Amino acid sequence: MAKSFVSDLKRKTVSAEQAASVVKSGDWLDYGFGLGQPDLFDRALAARLKTLEGVKLRGCLALRPRAAVEADPEARHLQYFSWYFSGLERKMHDRGLCHHIPMNFGEAPDYYRRFIEVDVAILKTAPLDCHGFFNFGGAVTYEKALTEKARLVIVETDESMPYVYGVENGVHIDEVDYVIEAGRGTLPELANSPSGQIEQKIAGLIAGEIENGACLQVGIGAMPNAVCELLVDSPVKDLGVHTEMFVDSLMKLYQAGKITGAHKALDRFQMTYCFAAGSSQMYEFLDRNPACFAGPVNYTNLPHRIMQNERAVTICNAAQVDLTGQVCAESAGLRQISGTGGQLQFMRGAYASRGGKAFLCMSAAYERDDRRESRIVPRLAASNIVTTPRTDVMYVVTEYGITNLKGKSVPERARALINLAHPDFREDLERTAREYGFLSRALF
Repeated sequence: MAKSFVSDLKRKTVSAEQAASVVKSGDWLDYGFGLGQPDLFDRALAARLKTLEGVKLRGCLALRPRAAVEADPEARHLQYFSWYFSGLERKMHDRGLCHHIPMNFGEAPDYYRRFIEVDVAILKTAPLDCHGFFNFGGAVTYEKALTEKARLVIVETDESMPYVYGVENGVHIDEVDYVIEAGRGTLPELANSPSGQIEQKIAGLIAGEIENGACLQVGIGAMPNAVCELLVDSPVKDLGVHTEMFVDSLMKLYQAGKITGAHKALDRFQMTYCFAAGSSQMYEFLDRNPACFAGPVNYTNLPHRIMQNERAVTICNAAQVDLTGQVCAESAGLRQISGTGGQLQFMRGAYASRGGKAFLCMSAAYERDDRRESRIVPRLAASNIVTTPRTDVMYVVTEYGITNLKGKSVPERARALINLAHPDFREDLERTAREYGFLSRALF
């Protein structure tokens, strides 16, 4: 390490308590994204929170409970805001401790550069490298733009954070005001849900549509994981990856020899992503791995970039689809459960890709309060958010089949979607569709 950087590091290194002391009443703080959220600083802020008023804290996909939020259960001193809810933030929202900020994920760096004020940014990073940079590791996303906008920048270094290759993936020590050294901690892990019979049926339908040389976008969850499991044992080859989220199933697909990236236009021979969440083994896989390319979310998620790779395939989840094709993937009525994230932009990018395919998958029904409810409905439930407009929906997949809505009229859509519904609900869906005028007696 260059001597000048050692000197700068020593001068800027402080305790978590000293760093937290710079926060003033009324400040906008930003904890950044996922793996990049701080822990030592968070606990130090929690310890002095009652001395502050009107603090506003912005984050996204928190993977650990936030001590500062838990220290203020009536939100008298601090308000927490999130771009996209993790399971933890969903629970905080249910308690009135977390508010949602709507966004298209790929636009987030531009939001910071154009519209958002940040008093203090506090980010977990890899330790200082020999070139004077703190690497963002598994949380590249919008963090470079965030550090550009913040009045003060604090980094909390952790030796367990993977060091990743790519662009806009770090902040130089000259741009950092304070450094908290955390040694080697333990990064939060996010387990893939095991796939059941329904997920495997849906995965089989999607896997059958994936061609040699396709470029994949998948996320966390049982269904995308099941698709990758099937692809491991399939004859498909030379897959590429251009995704927002790097997950364990992509690592396993690469290790099985199915991913080469040989047909990609962007970052050929590399797997492109903007953040990671999964197992410690996966974090070790990403560390200094030249087969992986980490870029900001406006690099991974904007449709004009996604479309440059031929045969782009995106696999997204839906919570509810109505008979005209509108999709809700982020709310249950007024209850926010996640966010728009990258779904809409990947749907558009995959469609615009030559030979691209965009899949929205879901179980046909779900259980609630000992009752079975249909995910395919005549119209979206009151107050449900439209995540993907009906004009952008391509393939819809349930365990009962797959249909492409592009080019279909409303009556054709209604008939196709009724056929994908659970058999227990098809008769009622057809009756209501006729009442609404979605189906013509003469033609459908």
